[in-house]
Amino acid sequence: MGRVGRRSGRDRRRVRTSPLGCAALGCVLLGLGCRGVEVPVLPPGPLAAPAIEVAPGLVLEREVPELAPPDGEELVDEILASPVLRDAEFRAAVDDWVAYWSGAASGWMPDFLRRMGHFEQTVDSALLERRMPASLRYLPLIESGYNPGARSRAAAVGLWQFMPGTARELGMEVTPLVDERRDPFKSTQAAVEFLGWLHGEFDSWFLALAAYNGGPNRARRILSTHAPLAEPSDSLFWALRRHFPSETRHFVPKLVGAITVATRPEDYGYREPGGTPFAFDEVSVPDATTLDVVAGAAETSEEEIRWLNPELLRGITPPGERFTLRVPEGRGALFIENYALIPMERRVTSVEHTVASGETLSHIAVRYRVSVDDLRAANPDVRPRYLRVGERLTVPIATVGGPSGSW
Repeated sequence: MGRVGRRSGRDRRRVRTSPLGCAALGCVLLGLGCRGVEVPVLPPGPLAAPAIEVAPGLVLEREVPELAPPDGEELVDEILASPVLRDAEFRAAVDDWVAYWSGAASGWMPDFLRRMGHFEQTVDSALLERRMPASLRYLPLIESGYNPGARSRAAAVGLWQFMPGTARELGMEVTPLVDERRDPFKSTQAAVEFLGWLHGEFDSWFLALAAYNGGPNRARRILSTHAPLAEPSDSLFWALRRHFPSETRHFVPKLVGAITVATRPEDYGYREPGGTPFAFDEVSVPDATTLDVVAGAAETSEEEIRWLNPELLRGITPPGERFTLRVPEGRGALFIENYALIPMERRVTSVEHTVASGETLSHIAVRYRVSVDDLRAANPDVRPRYLRVGERLTVPIATVGGPSGSW
C-alpha cells in the first residue's frame, strides 16, 4: 500500500482469540452545543496496489487486503441507517455535538482531520474486510483525534484507546519496549475484531458502542437488570441510556455529530484536510537495533523513523528477535543495502557495563544518565534484585527524544 490498509507484521505473529474481559476504553474530549444537520454516509476511498519485493536476510514487505466485498454486494451502514437517528431527542443530542465539533473543538479539529488522512484508508480497509459499517472510521476521531500516541488519564493508549489488559487479550504486545496499542495497523485490526465481537454479543451497534466505551460487563449488567427479556436493539440502548455513565450515554450522539462535521468539513468552516496516507516500506531487522542506526541506514532522520514506528517506546527494537519496522516509502531497498554493511556490534548505539560490587540498576542508570526503565528494557533477562558482580549489561544511549515524533 505504499503502506496503508494492511496488517503490519512481525515474524512472530499471534493467533488472536475472542476477548472475554472488560475494556474500559478512554475518551478524550467532552462538550456540548446545538445545531441541526443531516447525516451523510462517506464511502471508503480506493487504495493503490504496490509491488512486493523480497531481499535475502532482510525483508521488504508490502501487502494489500481485499478492498471490496467478493460478491459485489453494496453494504448498508447499519449505524447511519438506525431508526434511532429519527428520534427527536437523539437528533437534539446529535445537534449539540455538531455544535461542539464545529465550535468549541475548532481549535483542534483541523489536526484531527489531518491525522485522519494518514490512517483512514487503513481503517476503511479493515472495516470493509469484515463487512462492518464504514461510519466506524470516525471512531478514532472521537477517541484519540487519530493520534497513535494519544494517552488518556485512565492510561488508555493509541488510535482506539485500548487499556493494557484489553490490548493483551486481543493479542497486542504491551511491554517497556513495545506498545502495540500505538501501532496504527495492529491496533486497528484488534479494534475491528473487538467491535465485531461486541456486535455479535449485543446484536446492536449502539449497544456494542456503549460496551466499547464503558465495558461489556457494565452493559451486560444494565441489560440484565433493567431489560432482561427485551430484544437487543439500538432503541433499547437509547431507552436505557440514563442507566449508563454520562460519557457512555453521550458516546453514540457524539460519534454521529463528529461524522456529520467530518464528512462535510467545509460546511462547518474547515478546509478539506490535506493529510497524506501513512506511506512507508516495511523492513525486517534480525536483532536489537537503535533507531538512530535505522535512520542512518535509511538515509533519513531519526525523528522520521520514530514517527513511522510509534510502538517503539525506547528507540530500540527488541533484543534477541527479528523485528519488522517501517522506513520512508522508497527507502526499503536502500536500507537493506546499507544495513547489511553495518557490523553487528554497531547496530545498537550503546555501551557495555560490567556490574561492580554494590552496584544497583539505579546506580548504573544515574552513571550513564539513562532511566532505569530504559536499562531494564535493554536487559530483559536481568533480575534487578539479583545483579551479579561481573554481569554485563547493555546500556542504551540513543533513547533520547521520546517514543515517537510529533503528530
